[in-house]
Parts: sequence; structure tokens; C-alpha cells
Amino acid sequence: MAYLVLARKYRPQTFEDVVGQEHVTRTLQNAISGDRVAHAILFSGPRGTGKTTIARILAKAVNCESGPTPTPCNVCRSCRDITAGRAVDVFEIDGASNNSVDQVRELRDNSRYMPAHSRYKIYIIDEVHMLSIAAFNALLKTLEEPPDHVLFFFATTEVHKIPITILSRCQRHDLRRIETAAVSTHMEGLCRQEAVSISPGNLWAIARESGGSMRDALSLLDQVLACGDGPVNDEYVMSLLGGMDRQVLFDLSEATFTRDISRTLALIDAVYKNGQDLKRFYADLLMHFRHLMLVKMDARPDMLVDLPPNELETLARQVEGVSIAFVDQVFTLLFNAEPSIRFALQPRLAIEMAFFKIQQITPALPIDLLIERLDTLLRDPNLKSVPGIVEAQSAYGETTTPAMAQPRSEPTAGDRAVAPAAAGDEPPVDPDRVQPGDQDPGDDAWRGIIARIAETKPSIAAALTRSQLASMSEQAFIVKVRDNDYSMNLVKKNLSMIDAICRERAGRGIQVDFFNGDTPDSSATSAKQKADDIRQKLLNHPLLADAVEIFSGKIEEIKIR
Repeated sequence: MAYLVLARKYRPQTFEDVVGQEHVTRTLQNAISGDRVAHAILFSGPRGTGKTTIARILAKAVNCESGPTPTPCNVCRSCRDITAGRAVDVFEIDGASNNSVDQVRELRDNSRYMPAHSRYKIYIIDEVHMLSIAAFNALLKTLEEPPDHVLFFFATTEVHKIPITILSRCQRHDLRRIETAAVSTHMEGLCRQEAVSISPGNLWAIARESGGSMRDALSLLDQVLACGDGPVNDEYVMSLLGGMDRQVLFDLSEATFTRDISRTLALIDAVYKNGQDLKRFYADLLMHFRHLMLVKMDARPDMLVDLPPNELETLARQVEGVSIAFVDQVFTLLFNAEPSIRFALQPRLAIEMAFFKIQQITPALPIDLLIERLDTLLRDPNLKSVPGIVEAQSAYGETTTPAMAQPRSEPTAGDRAVAPAAAGDEPPVDPDRVQPGDQDPGDDAWRGIIARIAETKPSIAAALTRSQLASMSEQAFIVKVRDNDYSMNLVKKNLSMIDAICRERAGRGIQVDFFNGDTPDSSATSAKQKADDIRQKLLNHPLLADAVEIFSGKIEEIKIR
């Protein structure tokens, strides 16, 4: 007799034998016990997860001579015929090759006749989504109201291709991908029955390669056992499966976190010279960094079920001294580079370029540490001497204003150094406590107008804040604005609005005098130089650079009032 592959030799014959689909088998067993088996049942899910197998077991359960029963005997004539695939009352139809309307009409006509010796005539249609629209339409009426002796069991991997009119007439059961641990444990039991020796690590590698499909896993196990002679080592299994030693992934992530570019390139070169598929290697690398990210975030254990315990421990050790922000930076960059590597003619160069970029990035500080350092910076007494407010506007339009800086207008006499008072002189005026009447009423009126404009147009108010009130007449405010692209164009564009608010608030218009900044004014020049120094100091500060990188923003403008 020809060799019987493991997937057929050990095909489940009862609901208890089905691996990883308890939510479906339990429901069907309860339906049989309660005499609530639907006349049309649809099994959907990935390949190799047990759809057709469960349909066969259900057929045996309802046609068993001792049934209907949740546990078919597998010894009566009906059970034995269904197991052997020769039952005259159970028709297994391939939907891909029997998809025409004429074949469905023939099925519909034959369904009228009573079964030969079983309780039900059962039609199991595999890959039912391959039927044509006309074939589905021909099946509609029979599917909705079949004869009492007919049951329909459908199986499909692409349920979205089935018309909604068919779905609404079926009881649907969705099968899941089988967990890696369950596949590995099942294969371990089969190896004991076959009296073969294979390590749990190799079984885990085969289970992970199967992608949740038991049939794929058993086919791979068949291949390993057929090619092996005696105990099978890890390297042999990896080469046979077309994969690689997973230690390479751990070595590569360790080299990335230590920023050892030489070792990184050497590992990529080793993978290339071993003849591995670089695109598949990169997909495994992405999944590896996903696992590192999940471990660093203390994700739920069920999100890492595909990993053996020893790998989980190694992952935890690797990310122990690495910030979550840096792991996220690396993972994001690798993920963004995936399309270019997938379609690259030279994937090795594309992978190396991705790691060149990783080498150049600066590890970002955690947000809580960044906020703590910003608070420390704002409490620095040296910053309290900065005249005015520093506003850093990010690309999102948000504004951060240090709490110790108070809004002020143009520098006044109080901002300049005050000479020591001689004997008998009045005490010097505190610049932060200007006495009533010391300020020009025109300045107060002008500041009120700027405040009114800031309520609706803060950008225009900011431009006017940098202007100078030269004088004020009964007819207009005489304002000097520096002739540059930003302030000049903004004021010119909104001059009519500014004039209207001036007349509303102060009963006079506005006259703007634009100057090019070359006017010899030593105090203005000194203030500008000081402002430029402060601005440059802030731009060069590492905390500001970290904030921009974490929030993916940019510095639009730094204002010093």
C-alpha cells in the first residue's frame, strides 16, 4: 500500500480530536444533543484548520446508527463508509470544478430522493465560494427549504465571495488559526506514535512556519521525517524549511541597540552568502522587532503566543536597557522601509540603507523624562533674566510659553540699568512696578488695540508687537514697522482691519512707516542682537531638539517680545 501522509493518517474522527476549534465543536455537540442541527451550515476559515474534517465528523454524528450523537461510534456501516469516503448518502463535491448552473440543478434534482440506508442525505461542498452566481441562484430555493432528509455543509476560505442571499440561509461557524503551541504539542504526540525523535525546538519551528494551519504543519513534518536519518538538528530543519537560525535576528537587534554598524553589516552579509531569501529575512526581522516592542510595552501574553519561553526571556533581556522611544524609532523606520525592500532589485543594498538610517538617528528621550527636564530648564534662574516671552510654535500650531515670563511691550526705561541713588535722591523705580502716570497714555491705547487684535488675529498682533509707536496725533497712530517679508506683508495685507479697530477703540486711524532696519538706533540694534542670541541658544538646546523629534514637528517661529 502507498504511504499515507500524516495529515490523512491522523485525521480527526471525533469532535474531541479536533485541535484548536473548541468554540465550533462544542457548539455542534450541543446542537446535536438538543436536536437543533441546522439544515445548512457554513464553515469558514484559513486553510488547513479543519473545515472539511468537522463537516465529515458532523455527517457521521447525524447518520451514526447509534445517533444522532455528539460522539459517533466509528464502527457502524455509516461511520466506516464516511471515514473511507465511499458513503453513498454523503456527497463531497469540489466547488471549484463543479461550479456550473447545470451541475447545481442536477444536485437539486437528486436531493429529492430519499437516502439509500442513512438517516440523512448530506452534501458537503468544499470551496463553495467558487460556484458561479447562476449556480448560487439555482441553489437558493432548495437551500432555504430543503427536503427533511437533506443537509448541506459548506466549507470556504473566502467567505466574502459568497452572496449575502446564501449566507443568510446558513448557520455560520468561523474557524480560527491554530495556535503555535497547540500545533507543536499535537505534532509531538504524533512523533511519539510514529517512534521518531525530533526536538521540541524543531517542532516549534515547523509549527511557526505553518502559519496556524495543521495540515501545512503535518506536511512539513512529513518532509522533515522523510529527509532525515536519525535525530534531526536545528540547522537541518532551518535549511529544509528555507528559513534561518533565529539567533541571527537576536544578534542583529543587539547590534542595532549597541549601534555596532560593523557587526550589523556582517550579519546581513552572512545571511546573503548563505543563500537566504532576503525579503523573507526582512519580514522575519520586522516581526522580531514587533515582538521586542510588545515585550518592552509589557503587552498581554496572548499577543506573543507564537514564541517559546526561552525566546521571550531573551527578548526581555535585550530591551531591558533600551528606551521604548528608541525601540519605536527603529521599528518605525524598518516598517517604513519595507515597501522599498519588497520591490527592490537589490534587496541587500536596500536593507543596508535602512540600517544606515538607523545608525544616524539620535535615540529619543522618553516623554516623561523630557517633560521633567523641560520643567527643570524652566526653573533655571538664568532664564528669568530673559526679557520677554519665548514662544516656540510647532508645526501643529501649539504654543509653549514659559510661566516665569510676563507679557511686556517694547523695552521701557525700567528695562535699562538704574544708577545707584545718591543721598537725598528718590529711590530708583522698580522696572516691574511702573507707577500710574509714568507711562505715555498713547502707549496704553496702542497696547489696548494690540490686545483687541490678538483676540481674533494673534499673528497680526504678534507682528504689531514688534513694531514701534513713534508718535500719536489726534488723527492717527504713527507706527514704525521693520521692512521684512513677514511683518511688512502681514501688516500691509490687514491694514484696513487694523485701521478699523484703531478708530473703534481710540477714535483715530493708523499711519504705518516701513523702514529697512538700517536706521542708526543703537538701542534697537542692541535689543535685536540680544534677541538673536537668545533665539540661537534655544535652537541649539538638546531638549528642544528631542521635543521636535518625539512629536514629529518642526520649529515654525521663535518670538521674543
